[in-house]
Amino acid sequence: MHLSPSLQDCYTTDKLSAREAQRLAEFIAWGPAIFEASRLMLKYGVLELLRDHDEGLTRQQIAGQCHLSDYAAKCLLEASLSIGTVLVSPDTDRYTLSKTGWFLLNDPATRVNVDFNHDVNYEGWFHLDESLQEGKPVGLRHFGPWPTIYEGLSSLPSQVQKSWFGFDHFYSDSSFDEALHIVFDQHQVRSLYDVGGNTGKWALRCVDYCANAHVTVLDLPQQIAMMQENIKGHNGADRIAGYGINLLDNAQAFPQQATAPDAIWMSQFLDCFSMPQIVSILTRARRSMGANTRIYIMETLWDRQKYEPATLCLTMTSLYFAALANGCSKMYSTEDLTQCINDAGLEVETIHEPLGQGHSILVVKSKQP
Repeated sequence: MHLSPSLQDCYTTDKLSAREAQRLAEFIAWGPAIFEASRLMLKYGVLELLRDHDEGLTRQQIAGQCHLSDYAAKCLLEASLSIGTVLVSPDTDRYTLSKTGWFLLNDPATRVNVDFNHDVNYEGWFHLDESLQEGKPVGLRHFGPWPTIYEGLSSLPSQVQKSWFGFDHFYSDSSFDEALHIVFDQHQVRSLYDVGGNTGKWALRCVDYCANAHVTVLDLPQQIAMMQENIKGHNGADRIAGYGINLLDNAQAFPQQATAPDAIWMSQFLDCFSMPQIVSILTRARRSMGANTRIYIMETLWDRQKYEPATLCLTMTSLYFAALANGCSKMYSTEDLTQCINDAGLEVETIHEPLGQGHSILVVKSKQP
């Protein structure tokens, strides 16, 4: 198994004392309550208030300024002491923000993750057991009857959509600047298929970055309609085309053009499919390639992360895929994705990393006969 140096340090030896291990076990047992209490400390502005008062505040001051009852303030502050997001002075009874509380409040990735887990995942994870047993996103049913979350994206409640797209875009957007340089400057790409292009955000970045770029977005018909509405009036929108395709249907081919595209772009896309489905998608992509076409696969591979907290986020995201997204995909390792690439008659030419929030770009070409 490939593991980055920091993951080897964390995942191959047990470094906790017995007392630390016991506390972590209880932390897991009370996880739902810990999450909700911490989310409310954000929602009610308690952590923000403490950040702005280095000298600390009493419980009564916090309750008054955050419009909480004394009972609510007691419950949340005492829980937060145990969680580790606040500290208290035994001499003055004043509460202050801890380092963990600071990151919970100020780290953009953490805030995105809190919203995503509360609005999108929380109820669905109650059905994780059934989802894993059946290989279906049983937790999605409380939102609608769709077989996967992607068919229902345009119909989800507005707050759920906001948190879903906020999560999706946060991680990809942080890598776009570097990715544009790799694709258009280092590799001189001018025509590109954007597979799973979603709202057209990457396509717009492409045509804005390169005046000669032409992009065809491949996605579900309902997503193409959303994309076309989203790109209206933007610079270069006339160089973006849509191609409706259900990529789960093995019979549906990639568009065949007189001239093969320079590149096929897949950003945070293949993690939405099972390994057999990935092989099918890549096989169909290969059939649309010319001799010089390259596939650019941008993924956050959990085994290549520089810092362990990023891997924690990724392996937990696999549980979102299991319970809500489709019941069969996950955040993949290098080994898994490379196997799919090879099984599709392709091979990895090079890997660009690290980009943004822990992304890698795998540049893939057809295998030589």
